[in-house]
Amino acid sequence: MEAYLMSKDQNLEKWSSMDIITDYLGVSRETVLQWINNRNMPAHKVGRLWKFKISEVDEWIRSGGAAEKSETDDV
Repeated sequence: MEAYLMSKDQNLEKWSSMDIITDYLGVSRETVLQWINNRNMPAHKVGRLWKFKISEVDEWIRSGGAAEKSETDDV
């Protein structure tokens, strides 16, 4: 759980890995990659790895980024 929390010493949020974000959200790696590509999920590519800020992902979810799209959204 500490990986999800902000550093107490520096008040700086740590970067989270793909494994941490999938566990945190309870979704698969494939779902996260689809969200990055199709729904502008906040993620940062560092070399071959994806890194995330939990606060950015939480805000994206609160703003409806992960919400299911209805068929009328594509029309």
